[in-house]
Amino acid sequence: MNNPIKKIALILILIILLPTLFFSLYEISTLNESEEVIEKTYNNQLDAILFSVNQFSEDVVTNWRSKLNLILVEEATDSNHFVRRADSLLKINNYIVSIFFADAINGRNIFELPGESSFKIKNFLNVNSEKIKRLYTYKRGSYNKIEPFRETTEDSTVILVFLLDDPLELKNICITVVNTSKFINNILGAKLKEIARDEFIITCQAAGDDDLKMSSKDVIFSTGEFQNKEVQQRKNLWLLPNYEIGILLEGETIETLVRDRFTTNRIFILLLTLILITGVFIVFRNIRKEMELARIKSDFVSNVSHELRTPLALISMFAETLEMDRVKSEEKKKEYYSIISKEAGRLSRIVNKILSFSKIEAGKRVYRFSKVNINNLVEDIFKSYQFHLQNNGFKFSLECDPSVPEINTDNEAVSEAVINLLDNAVKYSIDKKEINITTGREGNFVFVEISDKGIGISLESQKKIFDKFYRVSDGLIHTTKGTGLGLTLVKHIMDAHKGEVKVKSKPNEGSSFKLIFPTNNFLKGK
Repeated sequence: MNNPIKKIALILILIILLPTLFFSLYEISTLNESEEVIEKTYNNQLDAILFSVNQFSEDVVTNWRSKLNLILVEEATDSNHFVRRADSLLKINNYIVSIFFADAINGRNIFELPGESSFKIKNFLNVNSEKIKRLYTYKRGSYNKIEPFRETTEDSTVILVFLLDDPLELKNICITVVNTSKFINNILGAKLKEIARDEFIITCQAAGDDDLKMSSKDVIFSTGEFQNKEVQQRKNLWLLPNYEIGILLEGETIETLVRDRFTTNRIFILLLTLILITGVFIVFRNIRKEMELARIKSDFVSNVSHELRTPLALISMFAETLEMDRVKSEEKKKEYYSIISKEAGRLSRIVNKILSFSKIEAGKRVYRFSKVNINNLVEDIFKSYQFHLQNNGFKFSLECDPSVPEINTDNEAVSEAVINLLDNAVKYSIDKKEINITTGREGNFVFVEISDKGIGISLESQKKIFDKFYRVSDGLIHTTKGTGLGLTLVKHIMDAHKGEVKVKSKPNEGSSFKLIFPTNNFLKGK
């Protein structure tokens, strides 16, 4: 049987287990790559959001640059019109501190709105002449760049420089001093809230701090509340180089989400693998159990065949001898008649066991319960067996507890259980031939105990002896013939009586089987 089991195990491993394990290992190995792709996707989305904010701020500045260009065109016909319109532009855009206009880098003609600023425009033009020259280069290439400068006397302002299309060529260079705090809160704030919604927290703070943790004192503007949360992405504002915007996810961070997803996927794969391995194990165990049962059934058929042939052969042989009148002595005739009777009884018990088991398997075993004095039942069995056992060298004793009450039992079934236990005690008592039957009461239970001094049963085998067809496979127990049904029938009978059968045994020290019945088992026939 080992070879078929090995083949089945190998097939299960090759067909199910190995592909599953390979797939699981592959999935686990690719999880890191998958999560990196997810994290990269998240970061790309955040980059797009940051780009959108920067683009919006540039669009705002481009808009009022276009208005200044329009004002300059109108100035060509009305010189006073420029001052009025430019001053109105300042009042509308309160984040603009002041505006300077110059006709060239050397600052020969400088015009200031609103005027009298402490800002040293000529010095600024001289220091940054190279950058401003590049603006002319960009414009000739049809790109009117807006250049931010950090050089201010105040930390809360930034300078934006761009070129205008002045038809009179008197105000080509526009230098705008912007209040960064007002620009961020009044202009960018609404846009940031629109982008953030309930999915992100977008903040704006001073640039240059490498620590990813933000505190409320560092932040100029935020679309939501946070407590020392970690910023996933940071980008400098194009037009406000002293500041940067950062994005935090509402709830968990990207790293946490990716890590949790990775952990969840890994647990799921491992759990699925474990389930499949468990399934393969269960299938293999069931197949092995069925094959073991098939082997036991085969042994059962072999044993029963032998058990039936032996008494039949003896009965046939001695009956034929008597029939042919070959035995002259009356004493010898009685011996032959006794053998025939004994073998017929043995044959009857074997057949009864098989029939009882067949009814149990088919669910047709019917129990008829009535009030029975267990002492009387056991005494009748003792009287039937006493002479036979003593003649075979057994010390056979009975101890009944007179306080045992009547209980509802099937008299025939309980007798069958006790007789099966007695048969086993006789069969497996080789050297010490001693059998004792005891009845008694323990609390709300009545018991019948059959003990012997036979070869005993190992602890491992005690777990299986009530399984159908099971017979211990070692030593004398295996060589002693039997059907393997006796204890199975005993177990079924006790289950039907809502009782149990307990066994105590040690190899070479004997065995004790105790049938325990509840005293309140008012059972009806099944």
